[in-house]
Amino acid sequence: MEAVPARARVYVGGVALAALYCLHLLPSVRAPWWVVALLAVLYAGGERLSGSFYPVLLAGAFLLPPPAAALVAVPGALLAPVARRPRLLRRIWRASQLAVAAWAASRVHWALGGRDAVVSSDFPYALVPAGAAVVVFCVVLTVLDGGILTLAEGVPARLAWQGLFVRSLAPIAVHGLAGLMMAVLWRSPFGPVAALLVLLPMCVSWWAFAQYHRERAAHQATIRALVQAVDIKDEYTRGHSERVGQASMMIARELGMDEGRIEVLRFAGILHDVGKLGVPTRLLRKDGPLTPEERRIIELHPEYGHEMVRGISFLGEARAAVLHHHERLDGSGYPYGLVGAQIPESARVVAVADAFDAMTSTRSYSRARPVGTALEELERCAGTQFDPRMVTALVRALGRHGWHPAVTADEATRLPGPRRPEGSRPGVRR
Repeated sequence: MEAVPARARVYVGGVALAALYCLHLLPSVRAPWWVVALLAVLYAGGERLSGSFYPVLLAGAFLLPPPAAALVAVPGALLAPVARRPRLLRRIWRASQLAVAAWAASRVHWALGGRDAVVSSDFPYALVPAGAAVVVFCVVLTVLDGGILTLAEGVPARLAWQGLFVRSLAPIAVHGLAGLMMAVLWRSPFGPVAALLVLLPMCVSWWAFAQYHRERAAHQATIRALVQAVDIKDEYTRGHSERVGQASMMIARELGMDEGRIEVLRFAGILHDVGKLGVPTRLLRKDGPLTPEERRIIELHPEYGHEMVRGISFLGEARAAVLHHHERLDGSGYPYGLVGAQIPESARVVAVADAFDAMTSTRSYSRARPVGTALEELERCAGTQFDPRMVTALVRALGRHGWHPAVTADEATRLPGPRRPEGSRPGVRR
């Protein structure tokens, strides 16, 4: 997201003003400034080493008044390396949201008497205000991040907030426990040195965790590069892979799959057509019907795609979806003519998502159909071409959340392009 929409910039400005409000009482706050400076340096070091290192911020929330706790995050966030542009705006955003979250956590902690509990090491009562502060910290980050995702990337607000909170609460709770241990030891006779020792194992584990995420980010960058290559090669399906990934994820969620598997099925949807890189461009862009020989060439793309991704171990069952997403329940699909339950579940999910987006997007050989018409077609073909469970899951998911593709049937009326040749079917897709 190199270009940040104007509304997202305004939102960042609003959060920055909120952060300034959280800091405006600093001159009148009676705080041990050497503690503020030491925690700020520790957070800045953790930010550079492994990304967001929250134990220090939460320890500050447990030890310091709210404005001082907010200040701890600012230097490290402003000086942290940023890979994507605009870098200054992203640094301001990160510093502002962390300052607001730390201020809110400290305010709740102090309002519940947490400071006295930390000083007296009053367990288990100290866990109550600390737990409330951690939850508030997580909620504030979730609300702010959800807002920027909605404004900058068009993610539905409820989905953004729900997903972020579920993914963030457990890690932040662990960081909260480490921060509480730091705060208690800091106020104990052992002093700050003992508190800093808590950070050592946390730094090592968080560094390993960050390395894992960097590796995943590198894999995702590779996947995105492959998808962009397909989009460039087949201009009529630009954005198709991302939309199939989104629809696959909606189906998986509706079926009650766990988050790890949902992510794998999103990858499956994104990569399902990567084998088109091995298909001649003239066939992908051809207007009108294909000859039998041309169709046989295009029908090789699942096998090409499987060969491309078979070495990416973290994809798991997504690789089977790439190979089998054109199979049909009645055995008339390709490449192997699998029947019913022989088709992997991941492939049955992607098949429905793929057909749905193909019908609701304008292609070289067809105009987009309305969402309702496409769902009726899927239901008509359920049991012969598509798994009825997957079709029902998609219908329910769309009923709850709606569908907002890049090109809808309404927009398609303004786009040129011939209609699908007579006698074609949703299962025969390029």
